[in-house]
Amino acid sequence: MRIARTLLRRVLAGGTLLLASLGLCAPAGAGDLAHADLARRFQPPLHVGDKLRDIPAWPITSELEPEAGPVAYAFESIDLAPIPGFEGTPLNLLVSIDRKGNFMDVELIRQHEPVFLSGLGEGPLRDFLAQYKNKSLKQEITVSSLYGNNRSGAGSNRVVLDGVSKATASVRIVNQTVLSSALAVARARLGFAAPADKGPLAEVRPNVFDPRSFAELLDSGAIRKLHLSNADVEKLFAGTDGADVDTEAIAKPADTFTDLYVAYLNAPTIGRAILGDTGHADLLRRLERGQHAWWVASAGRDAFIDESFTRGTVPARLAFSQAGGPVELRDLDLSPRPPAGAPPLNAALVLRVPPMSGIDPASPVRFELTITRAKGSMLPVITQRNVVLDYQAPEALFSRPPAPLPDWLLAWQDRTPELTIIGAALALLSLVLARPRWISVSARRLKIFRLGFLAFTLGYIGWYAQGQLSIVQITGAVKSLAAGAGLKSFLYDPVSLLLIAFTLVSFVVWGRGTFCGWLCPFGALQEFAALLARALKLPERRLPARLATILDRGRYAILAALVAAAAFAPQLAEKGVEIEPFKTAITVGFDRSGPFVAYALALLVLGGLYYKFFCRYLCPLGAAMTLGGKLRLLDWLPRRQECGQPCQTCRHRCTYDAIEKSGAIRYDQCFQCLDCVGIYHDENRCAPIMLYRKKARSGH
Repeated sequence: MRIARTLLRRVLAGGTLLLASLGLCAPAGAGDLAHADLARRFQPPLHVGDKLRDIPAWPITSELEPEAGPVAYAFESIDLAPIPGFEGTPLNLLVSIDRKGNFMDVELIRQHEPVFLSGLGEGPLRDFLAQYKNKSLKQEITVSSLYGNNRSGAGSNRVVLDGVSKATASVRIVNQTVLSSALAVARARLGFAAPADKGPLAEVRPNVFDPRSFAELLDSGAIRKLHLSNADVEKLFAGTDGADVDTEAIAKPADTFTDLYVAYLNAPTIGRAILGDTGHADLLRRLERGQHAWWVASAGRDAFIDESFTRGTVPARLAFSQAGGPVELRDLDLSPRPPAGAPPLNAALVLRVPPMSGIDPASPVRFELTITRAKGSMLPVITQRNVVLDYQAPEALFSRPPAPLPDWLLAWQDRTPELTIIGAALALLSLVLARPRWISVSARRLKIFRLGFLAFTLGYIGWYAQGQLSIVQITGAVKSLAAGAGLKSFLYDPVSLLLIAFTLVSFVVWGRGTFCGWLCPFGALQEFAALLARALKLPERRLPARLATILDRGRYAILAALVAAAAFAPQLAEKGVEIEPFKTAITVGFDRSGPFVAYALALLVLGGLYYKFFCRYLCPLGAAMTLGGKLRLLDWLPRRQECGQPCQTCRHRCTYDAIEKSGAIRYDQCFQCLDCVGIYHDENRCAPIMLYRKKARSGH
């Protein structure tokens, strides 16, 4: 007894010293780096400019291209995508991309993910981040894992990064953080559009070719024409200083002022008809992936370009947009010949958009032509009017790929086998708890089922599927909500979310014991430690009632302190959750530094001497489960009138001290082991039943 009490004092003191030794640090705010920090990382010939005002990113220029403007951008992810991690605090990464949207580097600045703090360490996380180098935002970047690698059916534009075992949810959040922040900068500075904003873009069907004449393409809408007569233009300028300026228009109102033609060229049916086979092939060689080109031509009195136009530049009078978003159209300098059957043209250009402009080639686009008139010769009054031509290439020329699944849904897809197996196990457990008589009336049968299920909980749910629920999920939720970030990060851990949902339902039906007694991997490990202790002939001890009560109430104090710290002192909560040995014993399988392993082993030794010591006296998650168990609607464990009056069989055999002398069940302490249910129905163990049977034989 003295040895056990000494061990108890030492483990409590050791836990306190462990938390103290972890230390505290002041939380860093968003944007940890200054200009000097960036300058040290980007050495000449690269130079870091001042942080931009419209988006928190540093432009990077090069001495080798002094006239090129920024050749890259660097930015901190927390400024652009402060996505809460598993623990509730956003990571901060320094991301750098070049002007084509390729990742130059992704560097870890700070992170608070429990598994990377002192479990696996930051090495695996840094190795994961190194994989982004030379990858492109034009690619679909996903994360593989131990449970599913996403490689089956992957398209040529998909890149699968190697995940980190035991940190599946965390690295998916990291990937979302990297991509979200990088796309924000690419949209603002590189003309990119996030695929998630517009859905999957249509793709040209390269094998679809139907020879058509110019007239047939015009009739089908593959070529669109805007016709403006002189009279039409006069109406545009009516009532302005530009009215009655064009004498020719007034003299010949029915004559053509301009005919504007537009057509999408990437599709072979249109492109080959306008440019010819050789010209279309040359066009496709010049275009980059995701880049689109249009043929624009004009006929009549007015050309959409004039003598001052410089090849390779943007036509000054022509604007281009899709869904209200303007996109730059630049001359490709191809000098296309007039296609067969076309009317006499006064100008024709092949114009292209930037490679990742986000343009959907099968959706409507708008061309806007500016017409200008000047009144007076010395200081002319300039008046401008705009006309629009809406264009949509035929849908039959395109295919639409299926919409990519969001990253969190990919996590669920990857974990389908684990979710199915765990779901089946939960269904079986529900059946047993709903109809416990058959399984529990035989002590041997109950023992086999219980030990088998606990082995499944420890080995499969805990060590393999990483489904150990933890106080970290509560403190992380508090942190996220306090920061106004929501709980989306929970979606990246489907196994835990399934267990959370089941546990919440079980509160109403059975109380707190369903999780603590059957589904907690560390709880199962403690139970096996107790069995080992009995096999080694170590005595099972019970704490003095007063000390047990104090420790039991202390769990709620620990819970309250951690929740308050999560809301008001997040760094303190981050360290305080180490009172749980779950990360050490389950998440990383004891692959951790000495003090943490010693603490976890000491708790298991105590659990061998004092049954489920940590669960019953220290666990803050258990305290939260007990509070959740208050939602229980039914007293579902059967009792007899004789229970406790005078029979005390179940109370003496309850290793959780969950039965009152009166025979009533203390559901707050009950772990639903079903021993008392088995005794209740067993005619060879239930004293009242044995007494009834004895009286029946004696005739009384």
